Amino acid sequence: MAGNLGCVILAVDGSEESMNALSWALDNLKLRSPAPDSTTSAGHFVVLHVQSPPSIAAGLSPPAIPFGGPSDVEVPAFNAAIEAHQRRITEAIMEYALRICSEKKVNVKTQVVVGDPKEKIGEAAENLHADLLVMGSRAFGPLKRMFLGSVRKRGFLIRKASVHL
Repeated sequence: MAGNLGCVILAVDGSEESMNALSWALDNLKLRSPAPDSTTSAGHFVVLHVQSPPSIAAGLSPPAIPFGGPSDVEVPAFNAAIEAHQRRITEAIMEYALRICSEKKVNVKTQVVVGDPKEKIGEAAENLHADLLVMGSRAFGPLKRMFLGSVRKRGFLIRKASVHL
């Protein structure tokens, strides 16, 4: 049975929940087949990872310079180390996600963007004209969600996205 989905975004962050959602989507969702007259292309999966900008990963600012140095000065070596570490994490996440796709014999496109996940996931869904967005959920209770947050519940994805979550 052929599906009707043209573009499905699979948002991954390296968590067990996001990888389980990826695996579930690959097993259960059916993409659109290409039309015989070439007017409609085949559907595709896009594995998306949003990498936080270095300022967020570093706690918004580098540590203060000891012995009375200014605390608002950017330290290039510190930022470079954070960026290199984030690249390694992103590579590991995408490698793991692609291994899951390979095991299921599914070819996917990949996209990595830098920014705030609550904004960038919604932007990617709009830019790629996604029919569906699949994300893992950690099932936080209300108190934990209040302190830790939830990308899925943030305003942009729920109110502004023109794609099903």
